[in-house]
Amino acid sequence: MSQVIKRPRIVTDGSADPALARGRRPRSMLGPSRPRYGERVAAIALRAAAGLSVVITAGIVIALVVPSVGFFQQVPIVDFLFGSRWAPRFADASFGVLPLITATAWTTAIALLTAVPLGLGAAIFLAEYAHRRVRRVLKPILEILAGVPTVVYGLFALQFVQADLFRGVLNLPTAAFSVLAAGLVMGVMIIPTVASISEDAMSAVPNAMRQGSAALGANRMQTTLRVVFPAALSGIVAAIVLGISRAVGETMIVAIAAGSQARIVTGPLEQGQTMTGFIANAALGDSRVGSLEYDTLFAVGLLLFLITLLINVISIRIVRRFREKY
Repeated sequence: MSQVIKRPRIVTDGSADPALARGRRPRSMLGPSRPRYGERVAAIALRAAAGLSVVITAGIVIALVVPSVGFFQQVPIVDFLFGSRWAPRFADASFGVLPLITATAWTTAIALLTAVPLGLGAAIFLAEYAHRRVRRVLKPILEILAGVPTVVYGLFALQFVQADLFRGVLNLPTAAFSVLAAGLVMGVMIIPTVASISEDAMSAVPNAMRQGSAALGANRMQTTLRVVFPAALSGIVAAIVLGISRAVGETMIVAIAAGSQARIVTGPLEQGQTMTGFIANAALGDSRVGSLEYDTLFAVGLLLFLITLLINVISIRIVRRFREKY
């Protein structure tokens, strides 16, 4: 008896799966066979979070602009920006914000001179020199400084740095407050921010660049300064700008240690009131809501917001200019 041999069925569309020939999706193909509602919910939640941040930012701008418009209808912008006397609650009121700006500039500059060298030094050590075990121990300890409440830093600046160190040990000609004490302690507070972000940027540089530099005869320090540091420059600049934003917007340290006397600061040993210090002190006062004295809070807050926004815009341009992709 002859046995009938069945030939395999040939699909003419180039696929061995009959489901494709019938226009159906085979079960073996990648992709969900049924819609995943969890992913849709997550996408909606993420969009809502992004939209909420935009709405909050817009609400902050509106809350600052509306009272500021009424303030600038009574006080000229030129007098506000370039006036050298700030006395909004006196009988002969004056609304020159220049004293607050000079005190803010002094504390920010001192903080950066403290935080940038120490923060970058710590970042270079952790990224290039420290052993993994040492890095695992030192980095969390360094980041603990970022978790200390700023009011504790302010009391430390007032009692230890200003009273015990400057006046007691060094005998510096300073009063009970100074922008130097506030700036130094504020710089210590910013060190973890600069160090952590800079260390992450340097650690992201490929090891092939370090190996190539070593193959050309460069030592570790030359490799760090001439290869790794320029390659991670965008991240380092972002860390420094973030430190500047924190220094400009810091409140409790300057409110406690810098002083509450609004004056044009000409030296680091003088006391002065910063913009955030004025907002913190004036917000606790008895100014009538809707009065001109009350609207000064929003005018100073709007100026502070614009300064921070300008710093962020400049930083974004710098980061985009020096960004390296690996």
